[in-house]
Amino acid sequence: MDAEKLEKFLQKNGQPSFRLKQINQAIFQKGLATFSEVSTLSKDLRQKLENEIPMLSFEVEKILQSSDGDSIKALLKMSDGALVETVLISPKTDLWSACISCQVGCPMSCEFCATGSLGFRRNLTFEEITDQVLFWRQYVRENFSAKNPQLKFNIVYMGMGEPFANWENVQKSLKILLDENLFDFASRSISVSTVGISDGILDLAQKFPQVNLAWSLHFADDEKRSKYMPANRSENLEKMRETWRKYFSLTRRKVFVEYVMLKGVNDSIEDAQKLAAYLKSIGNSQLLHVNLINYNETFKNFSPSSKKQVQIFKQFLEKNGIKATVRKSLGSDIQGACGQLAAGK
Repeated sequence: MDAEKLEKFLQKNGQPSFRLKQINQAIFQKGLATFSEVSTLSKDLRQKLENEIPMLSFEVEKILQSSDGDSIKALLKMSDGALVETVLISPKTDLWSACISCQVGCPMSCEFCATGSLGFRRNLTFEEITDQVLFWRQYVRENFSAKNPQLKFNIVYMGMGEPFANWENVQKSLKILLDENLFDFASRSISVSTVGISDGILDLAQKFPQVNLAWSLHFADDEKRSKYMPANRSENLEKMRETWRKYFSLTRRKVFVEYVMLKGVNDSIEDAQKLAAYLKSIGNSQLLHVNLINYNETFKNFSPSSKKQVQIFKQFLEKNGIKATVRKSLGSDIQGACGQLAAGK
């Protein structure tokens, strides 16, 4: 829902200024799904709002839940027919993260990512981005808040698309999510994931220094990274090294380094040596934390590394002074895990 459109509607209809605050709190913060539920409004105003102000900028086509209940994926249909997926995951009891998309498809074309195979259709608007959060807030309220009224969730820009390739709309969406009069999320409850777009990273550091940042590295070798991740051809490892040095001089904030484990591709001890050496060369290695993610199988011709090999890789990094965690993959049975989003394909 576009808060500016709502404000103009209320002004046009002669409503007092406090009415906007009442509605914003009810919809954006409490997660009420319809205007008719906002009991502080007159019946006539509620009906008029229902008729003239769309709550969401898309239709929910389908919702799937994983067998263990820790992941829920929604397929959304935009007003132009474009399809986008968004996921709600629960890595721990009563802790949820909304994984939201910022583009229809993705222009980065990473070889091992299902989303990349879709190509790029268009950017999502800031409203289409924030409406995904609004949708999940409504879903959490309806399905989980009865058991835990204080239940909240984090936001991760790790769905479909590259956030810094749609930075104009992504930064507008961040402002809305952080606005205390709207969603009122804390900066540190939001994470942005990027393949590595230098200008966007440094602009984020200036404008949103407390927002978390994750870097999809996956290869510490320019030849391999350029082969599997075309973005490396313009944002190579040397350029990114300088970008991270500038970033740390601005924020001193921890960066999560995402590393998908691909069997026989990037999971050898030699690969681990290159990764440790590269991260150390950046400096401030105490601020770099590697998340090892075992590949979630798609229609792509890759296989996940064995559990044993992942542990060997992790142990090598730790022995060489690099902090590392094996990240649990959630939602693979509904094609909702990292790298699997393909808009129902």
